Amino acid sequence: MGTRNQSTMSISILSTKILTSAQKFVLTNADIRLEEYDAIKIEYKTTYIDPSFKNIIFTSQNTVKAFLQTMGTQNVKKANYSAFCVGEKTKSLLEKNSVNVVEMAQYGEELAKIILEKHANKTFLFLCGDKRRNEIPSFLTKNKVTFKEQIVYQNNPNPITFSTEFDGILFFSPSGIESYTAKNNIENSVAFCIGTTTASEAQKHAKKIIIAQKPTIESVLEKVLAYIKTKNN
Repeated sequence: MGTRNQSTMSISILSTKILTSAQKFVLTNADIRLEEYDAIKIEYKTTYIDPSFKNIIFTSQNTVKAFLQTMGTQNVKKANYSAFCVGEKTKSLLEKNSVNVVEMAQYGEELAKIILEKHANKTFLFLCGDKRRNEIPSFLTKNKVTFKEQIVYQNNPNPITFSTEFDGILFFSPSGIESYTAKNNIENSVAFCIGTTTASEAQKHAKKIIIAQKPTIESVLEKVLAYIKTKNN
């Protein structure tokens, strides 16, 4: 990925995730030069998922996609599943596929507390990736909430070398930072992070970190626009 002419746009941003057309427009419309790639490649595992579990914890859109792929979209629509999920986008994807969302929280720790307070007597299937955080399983185990954990996708690093030094880099997971820093330095770039766990990893590499208000890509983009506005004033 070569360096482009720096003079064409005032600010250069690298996204470590391929953005949607609408998300890209938010940046390019603000005269931002955008480069993007997937720092992490997701590999879904088509392993057996026990259909006897009806209360399922989904930690991301990737867990939903893996679940739908394994179980079959039509089978999921017919079954009476109750979902407990992290994130608005995860909730939206579940509802789009006719899955009843009982509880939604912005962070895993928050969801685990809601489960303990309101659903402690239920049995759960906890779907996750191979780089999952400890908040949910450790909290449920500590408080004796019954659950079975199952890894349904893998995070595979996709390290690429960049010759450009960017004004800002968008990070969406700790593993995305690990992948980027395997072949690059963050140096003087601003690290825009989707949440606090990602920011904790960024602290090992970045001098300046800005955390999104909410753990969504759109909220990260809002922080970029706000930062540019203060920089230009």
